[in-house]
Amino acid sequence: MKKMLLTSAAALMCASATTAIAEDTVVTYRSWSPVVQTLNKMVAATEAANPGIKIEVKTFNYNEYIVDLQTRANSGDLPDIVGLEPGALTQQYRNFLSPVQQCAQTTWGDDWQSKFFPLAIEQARLGNPEGDENFYGLPVLTQTINMWYTVPVLKEMGMEPPTTYDELKTFAEKARSMGFAPIMIGASDGWIRRDVFMQIIHNIAPGLIYKAAAGEASFNDPAFVEAFQVWKNLFDDKIFQVGALGLSHYPGAVEVIESGRAATFPMGAWWNQQAAGENPTPLSKNLSGYAPFKFPDVTGNGAPDDFLGGIDVMIGISTDVDDYDAACKVMTDWIGGAGAQALINTFNDLPAFVGLTPEKFGSKNQEAVWNKFTEEMLPTVKYARQLASPAVKQTLEDALAAVAAGDKTPVEGAAMVQAGYDSEQ
Repeated sequence: MKKMLLTSAAALMCASATTAIAEDTVVTYRSWSPVVQTLNKMVAATEAANPGIKIEVKTFNYNEYIVDLQTRANSGDLPDIVGLEPGALTQQYRNFLSPVQQCAQTTWGDDWQSKFFPLAIEQARLGNPEGDENFYGLPVLTQTINMWYTVPVLKEMGMEPPTTYDELKTFAEKARSMGFAPIMIGASDGWIRRDVFMQIIHNIAPGLIYKAAAGEASFNDPAFVEAFQVWKNLFDDKIFQVGALGLSHYPGAVEVIESGRAATFPMGAWWNQQAAGENPTPLSKNLSGYAPFKFPDVTGNGAPDDFLGGIDVMIGISTDVDDYDAACKVMTDWIGGAGAQALINTFNDLPAFVGLTPEKFGSKNQEAVWNKFTEEMLPTVKYARQLASPAVKQTLEDALAAVAAGDKTPVEGAAMVQAGYDSEQ
């Protein structure tokens, strides 16, 4: 009898332990953003605010993440929540994503959209089929794309950031003569090729690329040919460093930038996060060595005042999710709760949720840069950094590589993109 009692007690203890373990719901997340150091802080904050939820995260560089996402989607093994870009990336995986507007409404009420900056809501459904009003992801971070300069380098050069292409050529000659990269870019990465081209075509013909992507204009338009030629000139005029096409932007170009050997470089508001990394370089510490500026006017006719930008990263809930409510809690906490505050405290881009700001700044320059982005640059955004069509996005990136390498002419590069558009029709 005593043996039976002990056995029963042991069984009860095992059952209790099993119940306790079962009380913790695990939510999985995979993405390229935010960086793992930031994610760990977000996870700690969100788990503390939501007892019973545990979060498992894994991050990759962007290109590896795209491969991982495709592999997992094809095998029916997506994580509970996933990192997304608006437009092409979200549309590519729309059938694997659960609509999230009910989650938002449950969390923030019927007026939930007012909690976000307008541009974040406008771009969240970029590329949705006509009549599809679902949100397949909610924005976490927003941004602009722009140029940055290295403050002590320009001081040593005795120059200001260039504002026109002619100034850029003079600037580049001076930078090269002093051993600096005029514009440091890792052009082997398709996304940075596209970012730079988007600023060029926006300068030449604002809004045209979105019309072409919607079939309302042609990518064979002379404005696109001109933009491809400007892109090629940046290589031929040695404004980009020699060997740019064979270097990655992350980590290749970043290592050179943080070593202090780059005069300028293309990035976006996300470069703020360099200040909050582990063991930041002297230039990155408290963002003491960098400042943003607008991409130079390549036409000589005056560039638009607005910046390109919008959503940096969104979060979607996969159709494979085990516990939708738990995934909803994590997603919304990372957008507007304790996890979001931990995120913004790392300066990992700009918030999509109204009212979030870092709890402290490390330097006057860091605060000035933050204010410049949030008060001057981000409010001017009219057009998205992203494109709605996966085929147009990919063929544009491929065409830019081919033109830069001299394998295609600007006319042929533009035709490649039009062919990409045609392939989806």
